[in-house]
Amino acid sequence: MKKVFASDFDGTLYFYKGETEEDRLPPVSVAKILEYQKAGHLFGLCTGRQVGGLTPFISGHFVPDFYITSSGANIVDGELKEIQKRGVDRGVADQIVKMMRERGDYRLTLDVEGDICVFAEMDYPGKYYVISEVDDAPQGLIHQVSIHTESVDDAQSIVDEVNKRFGEAVEAFRNVIEVDIAPRGCSKGKGVEVLKKHMGDCKLYGIGDSMNDLPLIDAADVSYTFPYAPKEVQERATKVVETIVDALEDSMNDPA
Repeated sequence: MKKVFASDFDGTLYFYKGETEEDRLPPVSVAKILEYQKAGHLFGLCTGRQVGGLTPFISGHFVPDFYITSSGANIVDGELKEIQKRGVDRGVADQIVKMMRERGDYRLTLDVEGDICVFAEMDYPGKYYVISEVDDAPQGLIHQVSIHTESVDDAQSIVDEVNKRFGEAVEAFRNVIEVDIAPRGCSKGKGVEVLKKHMGDCKLYGIGDSMNDLPLIDAADVSYTFPYAPKEVQERATKVVETIVDALEDSMNDPA
């Protein structure tokens, strides 16, 4: 039986507030991922980020065997070939963007076929498009709308409002102070389920640190989180570990 390890990115593997590159993506974690893959197991990312929001930070370090991105709306293999793709209706995306512009000055991001679209210039090392309206975005599926807020309370308020107003079409998730809005029926957990069917006979291990990781935690055969994760996440995970290295080691030693 294959072992497949699905990892959240921010706060689990990558720490964007770190002062140095080694602080942000610890070499010990990269080394353990490479060891995991060399042993014949599969390692991939399960995140609210876009594909284009990952590649600039992991390039030259490791190559995932799969990407579950935009909360499960865009799932591709290690060569970026499609496993499953779903999109938010452009009219709904436009209404959400207009709602947020009326609400305040938020940083809004669209995932269009794995590429990043923003409404203002930003300091970012990878490729992105600057657009004025949703209609300006490149052709293709809008996998997700993301919103950066300044507080947990504000993020939760937006999640509640989006789910109330647009819940028939989309589903909003809170990742600390970030809000990710994916097509209805998408989540990290649904993404893992699709991946398991695609992989065939396998045992799925999952790890995450935030509330939007709960679907991943619940869908994994064995799940991990950290002492700094919210209490609910810790209670629903199989094991609480100090680092992703500990989780990978535990998975490797699992006799299943």
